[in-house]
Amino acid sequence: MNVFLPWFPWLKVVHILAFTSWMAGNFYLPRLFVYHTQVAPGSPESVRFQIMERRLLRAIMTPAMIVTLLSGAALASLPGVIDWSAPWWWVKLFTVLLLCGFHGFCARWRRDFAEDRRPHPERFYRIANEVPTLLMIVIVIMIVARPFSG
Repeated sequence: MNVFLPWFPWLKVVHILAFTSWMAGNFYLPRLFVYHTQVAPGSPESVRFQIMERRLLRAIMTPAMIVTLLSGAALASLPGVIDWSAPWWWVKLFTVLLLCGFHGFCARWRRDFAEDRRPHPERFYRIANEVPTLLMIVIVIMIVARPFSG
């Protein structure tokens, strides 16, 4: 079984660290949007938030997402690591896809703020800020507890 390959634990380490970094950004970026709605468009504070949001998304979140997806795909491709008929795997995969979608929405919202548009009220971003937490809970439960395994 490939789980005994000497580099297998290191691949898991890379995956966990990348996922943790990606989640940190997913928790923080919507919170920045909440604060950004509280300042006037074009103000020095708005410009500061635009810089913070751009750097967080481009320098941390997107690279972390890419490494998470690549290392996860590498792990999943190893024979014996995943029972492809197990429902927990498909729930996890679907939830990861939802998290990627959330990432895409964050990128769109960041562009709106970069252009000093405010299409959503503060409350919208407060609610959006909870989405990654719910998705992370499902992902962790699926990978650790592996419910529905039969």
